[in-house]
Amino acid sequence: MWTDEGTEGNNVEQPVTLIGLGPMGQAMVNSLLEAGHPVTVWNRTASRADGVVARGAVRAASPAEAVRASELVLLSLTDYQAMYDVLGPVEDLRGKVLVNLSSDSPARTREAAEWAERRGARFLTGGIMVPAPVVGTEASYAYYSGPRDVFDAHEKTLGVIGAPHHMGADPGLAQLFYQANLDVFLTALSAFLHGAALLGSAGVPAPDFAPWAAQVLQLAIQLLPESAARVDTDDHPGDLSTARMMGATADHVLAASEEAGIDLDLPRAVKANYDRAIATGCGGDNWTRLIDGIRNPR
Repeated sequence: MWTDEGTEGNNVEQPVTLIGLGPMGQAMVNSLLEAGHPVTVWNRTASRADGVVARGAVRAASPAEAVRASELVLLSLTDYQAMYDVLGPVEDLRGKVLVNLSSDSPARTREAAEWAERRGARFLTGGIMVPAPVVGTEASYAYYSGPRDVFDAHEKTLGVIGAPHHMGADPGLAQLFYQANLDVFLTALSAFLHGAALLGSAGVPAPDFAPWAAQVLQLAIQLLPESAARVDTDDHPGDLSTARMMGATADHVLAASEEAGIDLDLPRAVKANYDRAIATGCGGDNWTRLIDGIRNPR
């Protein structure tokens, strides 16, 4: 197996193959090229490779040719089915390390790891947690899971893309971390737009709201460590911010949204979490008690 120290004491940077040249794939290729890695690329629409080929990447004529070029094969595709579509016809994956950076469910990720191993390849799941323009910068980071020895052997190369974090041997863990973070991110962005629409109903411009929303998000950040501890210790003291009190606030947000004539799905969903806790006799507990109903919805 190639290691990041090169072979026979050489300092030659590891060759890498990258399959899938959407914005994220192109950003990864550019970062690898800048770090001195020989990069072979393949994309179903061949013209998408023109830019990175002009910067030094090698265009493969087929997925099989791309796979033959490097031990380390990065996949940046729409989903895991796309991996089967592209690599299914490739006859020989023996000795290859497949790092799938595509988004999908943890269960499908585990199935893919088994599929790769049956074909003689080693498999890592990856999830890059920044948008394409940030890839390769100090702010970039990514989750990985799968065999630790495979991760260790390629950590330096993967670090060119972004700070690599190994989350465990289970191939589904990186995907779970990825989706859990996006759960928070997407919900927060939707909440901001909902708040902007709520204020917009009174003629308030969204830019006037943005700094106040940022301040509220900072408050939420400050609450996270203590709230996370309560979730895992199952300790939800009702001395402050009870489910009943927070639920009343959720009810007021829903009423204001109804008056404004804007979409009600998000505030209804939030209120439902509090209603469930109150209905089970936990209204006097801290709002973190909502975790029970989220874990086991009834």
